[in-house]
Amino acid sequence: MMVYFRMVIFEENITPIMFKNISITIICLAFTLLSKNTFSQNGKDTILLLNGGVVIGSVIDTLNGVTTIKNPKDSTKNLIIENDRIFSITNANGESVMYVYDTIIGNEFTIDEMRYFILGEQDAEKGFKAKGAFWGNMLLGAAGGVTGSFLCPIPPFAFTALSGVPRVKVRPSTVSNVDYIKHDTYIMGYERVARKKRKISSLVGGGIGMGVGLGTFFILKANNSEISFQ
Repeated sequence: MMVYFRMVIFEENITPIMFKNISITIICLAFTLLSKNTFSQNGKDTILLLNGGVVIGSVIDTLNGVTTIKNPKDSTKNLIIENDRIFSITNANGESVMYVYDTIIGNEFTIDEMRYFILGEQDAEKGFKAKGAFWGNMLLGAAGGVTGSFLCPIPPFAFTALSGVPRVKVRPSTVSNVDYIKHDTYIMGYERVARKKRKISSLVGGGIGMGVGLGTFFILKANNSEISFQ
């Protein structure tokens, strides 16, 4: 009787522990399966990035602070994107928002405000044209390059640096929905991309102009000719 009583005590003590371990194991397995199967397996997951970019592919999982997807160009390789760069992941099951409003980590916009910010970025990327910055700096670069001076790169580079300062005018023709203009964060997103495009266009135009100007200078020099600015 003594032995039997001790065995019962032992079994009663270990059963809750075993049950707890089994429960934890089941929960972990369920979480892993959900994290992998919540997303579409047919390559139709759409990942919307905070910078307005879109990546389409098959999401494998979103664990350890990163989202792993199959490389759309090479299915044998995976792409890894940090979760803090992602706004949401959308598939046939709907949209899963990964962005979190948290001022401590720098996410100062609410989810709705960030959504409008991204829409502004996308509209500017599609519709904003920085032709003035391109042609203006190309002429400036050409004028400086034709002098052949060592200081000729200064004016176009200065123009590029200052090209992001002027106010950005949001033209209704470049907006996907005119109601978006009512939202401040939409304007902020639009301006961010527009200023970036201005600087890039200005830099390209200045480089082309300076190249043309320097080419003209050396051709004239080879022919014993020169351009007088007097």
